[in-house]
Amino acid sequence: MTETTGLPGRCGVVGGGRMGAGIAHALLLAGCQVTLVERDEEAAAAARDRVARAVAGSVKRGLVEETDEVMSRLVTDTRTAGLAGAGLVIEAVPEDLDLKLATLRAVEDAVEPGAVIASNTSSISLDTLAEALARPERLLGLHFFNPVPASRLVEVVIAAATDPARRDRAVAWVAAIGKTAVVVRNAPGFASSRLGVILGLEAIRMVESGVAAPEDIDAAMTLGYGHPIGPLRLTDLVGLDVRLGIARYLERELGPRFAPPALLVRLVEQGHLGRKTGKGFYDWSEA
Repeated sequence: MTETTGLPGRCGVVGGGRMGAGIAHALLLAGCQVTLVERDEEAAAAARDRVARAVAGSVKRGLVEETDEVMSRLVTDTRTAGLAGAGLVIEAVPEDLDLKLATLRAVEDAVEPGAVIASNTSSISLDTLAEALARPERLLGLHFFNPVPASRLVEVVIAAATDPARRDRAVAWVAAIGKTAVVVRNAPGFASSRLGVILGLEAIRMVESGVAAPEDIDAAMTLGYGHPIGPLRLTDLVGLDVRLGIARYLERELGPRFAPPALLVRLVEQGHLGRKTGKGFYDWSEA
């Protein structure tokens, strides 16, 4: 265990996209040795670059003294076997059920029996994911928010089989990385996605029907309600494809109020996925 945080001395993250890189960054700043696993060498190198940029930003903000020391604690790998010895592993692969199930099985095969395995899923049932494991009591959800460095919240999601002691450890670990934990029972969309998605979908419907421009809708929520970011800009950051997938899942589970607007479906079909493609509800080509 690290002396100052109580976190496991070694942690792992599987998936090095924007979210996974952000999680790795948070663990590094808390003093952990982090192994970041990606599908191939090219993806692993890109993930390391993402983490390095985030760490450099933390240096500029005075959160850490220098980049090299922090980055020396990051190891990238293309094999889940590289996670051996990690006390906490967080799965952060895309929101695809089959991919997550296969990833969690591979992680379980790699880590020790006492390790905690967490999924960063924003909507998929933790009970369904737990069925992939020989020891489902070790699984829980650690749902981080995008962008991870700026977000103060982590949703700790408890499956039916989750060991209460592991839940308590997870809550303490969230505090150790400087964020606040909210504990929720496994349910479709948990708490945050269920509320956030319904707001985002209604904002998209307002754009679709010409009520107001995206900038004005977002300003109404940031200036009028104190939201740190508007629902449409947030949709661009999360990814329109990700938001569409979650909406379709919640529609199946909770009913037609989560049906995705035609505008969202059309933008995804056109490849306008938000910041990662340069265009969504906003132009990100210069970002």
